[in-house]
Amino acid sequence: MTNKWNFRTPTTEELHKRDELVEALGLSPVICLLLVQRGITSVEEVKKFFKPNLNDLHDPFLMPDMDKAVKRLNKALGNKEKVLVYGDYDVDGTTAVSLVYKYLRPYSSSLDYYIPDRYDEGYGISYKGIDYAAENDVKLIISLDCGIKAIEKIEYAKQKGIDFIICDHHMPDDTLPDAVAVLDAKRTDSTYPYEHLSGCGVGFKFMQAFAQSNGFPFSELEKLLDLTAVSIASDIVPITGENRILAYYGLKQLNTNPSLGLKGIIDICGLAGKEITISDIVFKIGPRINASGRMMNGKEAVELLLAKDSEIAREKSENINQYNDERRELDKKITDEANAIIDRFSNMEDRKAIIVYNQGWHKGVIGIVASRLTEKYYRPAVVLTKSSELITGSARSVTGFDIYKAIESCRDLLENFGGHTYAAGLSLREENLEAFTQRFLELAGEEIIAEQMTPQIDVDAILDLKDITPKLVNELKRMNPFGPDNHKPIFTTLEVKDYGTSKLVGKELEHIKLELIDGSSKTPMHAIAFGMHPHSEHIKTMKPFDICYTIEENTYNGNTSIQLMIKDIKTEDN
Repeated sequence: MTNKWNFRTPTTEELHKRDELVEALGLSPVICLLLVQRGITSVEEVKKFFKPNLNDLHDPFLMPDMDKAVKRLNKALGNKEKVLVYGDYDVDGTTAVSLVYKYLRPYSSSLDYYIPDRYDEGYGISYKGIDYAAENDVKLIISLDCGIKAIEKIEYAKQKGIDFIICDHHMPDDTLPDAVAVLDAKRTDSTYPYEHLSGCGVGFKFMQAFAQSNGFPFSELEKLLDLTAVSIASDIVPITGENRILAYYGLKQLNTNPSLGLKGIIDICGLAGKEITISDIVFKIGPRINASGRMMNGKEAVELLLAKDSEIAREKSENINQYNDERRELDKKITDEANAIIDRFSNMEDRKAIIVYNQGWHKGVIGIVASRLTEKYYRPAVVLTKSSELITGSARSVTGFDIYKAIESCRDLLENFGGHTYAAGLSLREENLEAFTQRFLELAGEEIIAEQMTPQIDVDAILDLKDITPKLVNELKRMNPFGPDNHKPIFTTLEVKDYGTSKLVGKELEHIKLELIDGSSKTPMHAIAFGMHPHSEHIKTMKPFDICYTIEENTYNGNTSIQLMIKDIKTEDN
């Protein structure tokens, strides 16, 4: 599928502010423009952006119900009540449970944690989990990354004499559960200054408030920021504002002094000795933690993250790595089967969304399969399977289509649903499948325009190769951590040519290792283009072509050099 390149033309005002920053700070003009286009326009804002400060975290008591949550937790610990820390089985949920459990462990001898089984109990708070709490004389449940819609279950717990503190970051309904406290910055009555926290981030703010109320030093909580960074990266929340501060210091912790459990994962996925980035969490660390809940039970991921012994951490990491290998095989098999179903669609070109169903598919990987279908066909995708008596599914979207709202508009046909703008989950009865499919496809057909079904690459700036200097690379590094709403800048250089030394590499010669020049520079610039072998014939002709790329540092045998990571190539033929 051909990508459309979107070039952003700076406004006169943006250029003026860029020039002011260049003069005041001595930074490269392109860096100053990137900052301005991200809304960072003053010298003070640039300094805060480049060097986030933990002192700039918001007062946790600004979040609705935080005072109630802290008061109830203090009472529980003071009275030595049994407390259960309850979380979802994905990365955000398991890191949140680990953070809160780790932090509270020194203050309670009656602390336990609970991760629901994806297959037996499903997403979020379950009746089985509440029954477990009641059988073990638990008086307070702290739910993390779930619970915002669990109205009936919270009522069930109250009847059993169990209080709930809900820490969630998903979209709430108009009516909130009748819990002691509902901590969610997305509440309609919330005036909390930042609404994009991860589930683990909300748990962190709760512990921050608890620490403040008791005069405990922040330094103990700071040690747990590696978990928060893993949740922020894996849950794909914006890395802006408070999340940027938490991710910045969490990455520092992850790189200098990670917990034994996270170190076990770092070692097993080949990141030891390397500087770990948000991208490494997204593609290497997060999937392994997730694999535990997908293939077995998320409880093992928590056991790993809580490990106090390096041998246990190594053993659990190996288990989780094995689950991840199994997950990959299953994911490929189901993706191939889903593609085979789509190949049989008679009107694929006219379809604005994809819904596929197979009652035998593994529930643990359908979210990944939905992501793969969205990437391949550039349409919203809903992948459904059978779980117990219900059909359950995961949905992923494309830019500009709010899949959560689309699913919400079908709520009369659903048993349960939840999620975000670009990712959601749902369950329904089999007799409602046809009606749901029809309504969802009609809605997508009305709302999605052709442009949304074309992959887009937003280009931040056009550079000559001579502009790519060590100074520019160092300034780009200061913009880390990159992620949603602070994406890694994408550049374009026009009319580059092969230096004459480019070659195909990889097991199947599917990648191109490039050495490029342009009119501004005769010194070749190294680049790598993964999976772009079809362009090799044109490149060999020495005719010019355009590239769009990110700028990376490549370390090999102890030597570090600049390398362009090619995202797309445009020749006169395309």
